[in-house]
Amino acid sequence: RSSSRATATAALVSSQERSVRLRRWYELMMENKDELARIITAENGKPLKEAQGEILYSASFLEWFAEEARRVYGDVIPAPAKDRRFLVLKQPVGVAAIITPWNFPSAMITRKVGAALAAGCTVVVKPAEDTPFSALALGELANQAGIPAGVYNVVPCSREQTPAVGEVLCTDPLVAKISFTGSTATGKILLKHAAGTVKRVSMELGGHAPFIVFDSANVDRAVAGALASKYRNSGQTCVCTNRFLVQKGIHDTFVERFAKAIERELHVGNGFDEKTTQGPLINEKAVEKVERHINDAVSQGASVVTGGKRHSLGKNFFEPTLLSNVTTKMLCTQEETFGPLAPVIKFETEEEAIAIANATDVGLAGYFYSQDPAQIWRVAEQLEVGMVGVNEGIISTAESPFGGVKQSGLGREGSKYGIDEYLEMKYVCFGGI
Repeated sequence: RSSSRATATAALVSSQERSVRLRRWYELMMENKDELARIITAENGKPLKEAQGEILYSASFLEWFAEEARRVYGDVIPAPAKDRRFLVLKQPVGVAAIITPWNFPSAMITRKVGAALAAGCTVVVKPAEDTPFSALALGELANQAGIPAGVYNVVPCSREQTPAVGEVLCTDPLVAKISFTGSTATGKILLKHAAGTVKRVSMELGGHAPFIVFDSANVDRAVAGALASKYRNSGQTCVCTNRFLVQKGIHDTFVERFAKAIERELHVGNGFDEKTTQGPLINEKAVEKVERHINDAVSQGASVVTGGKRHSLGKNFFEPTLLSNVTTKMLCTQEETFGPLAPVIKFETEEEAIAIANATDVGLAGYFYSQDPAQIWRVAEQLEVGMVGVNEGIISTAESPFGGVKQSGLGREGSKYGIDEYLEMKYVCFGGI
């Protein structure tokens, strides 16, 4: 309710003031970037270098939306009658409930909150139960940046209480907007709850990203892109490659070089160790899923090229794994693994690759490597995903719209489009002129 009361105050603050406060929040994040990164590594285990990268990425959304706050343009529409004038205003939707995941405990907050505050909304953030401290640290910096009390609110809770808290946020009539990043299954539950009061909803849900390597590809660049796309955060990102499709002509070369790169460049260990590139998975359940996918694939004829088992460090550590001789009947090509497993499917024609890539009910990111300009246009247009990386394995930036199609979500985050998710469009007709 304090957030609801604060909404009216926030809406009255000028766009310039909102811009200044968001900019100051960004500057404080940059001043405290090392401490914020250490919180992430302590919370979810990702290597410190990756955590530092996340903080820079996270802060970039505050910087971006500090600038976008001053660019919320309305419109004047030519009227059909002389005695009327038609205007379009854009106004904040009100209180926005922000529900975020553990894999990017800082960036998934700022990508949403930056846009919401720039628009003049207030927010209630429900961070993942595994990673509440990043959200609280951002709150402390928001206070220092002069963002008024009641504008940025954090509601941490236990795993047991998460469903109940999510339901309250989605059903309370004071909440005007829900923004959620997480699994498709949970997103569907929240959508049902939000339907009762017809809330505005943004959803960034699960992915099943294909990574296609065509015969014309630069194999070394494809291997470098594959390594970055698959094993970042130990495979625990929504846009991580989940299925590798490699054309027959370069299949063996790609698999051989990919395996060598994995063994040469990836190091499993404590996230605070400087040489570590692969931290632990988030919990035992995540490890069991990776094991289940590998065992299923091997039982159906897949070959373990490298890795394939829990790491000798024990607990939630798992070896970066590469499988070949994979088919579309295996679990790892039907479900999102969310772990350090790279299954490779061999294909013969472009049409076959596109058919396999699109044979899923989700569509967040997709990647492919080709040096044939005509093929690049064809495949980029035909992949049923919201984001495409062409000869690139890492594509997320504050300037670009992030989101998916099919059951991967609703709406877009970041970019010039991201702020629209927190704005209502109001048509005003002036008569009697």
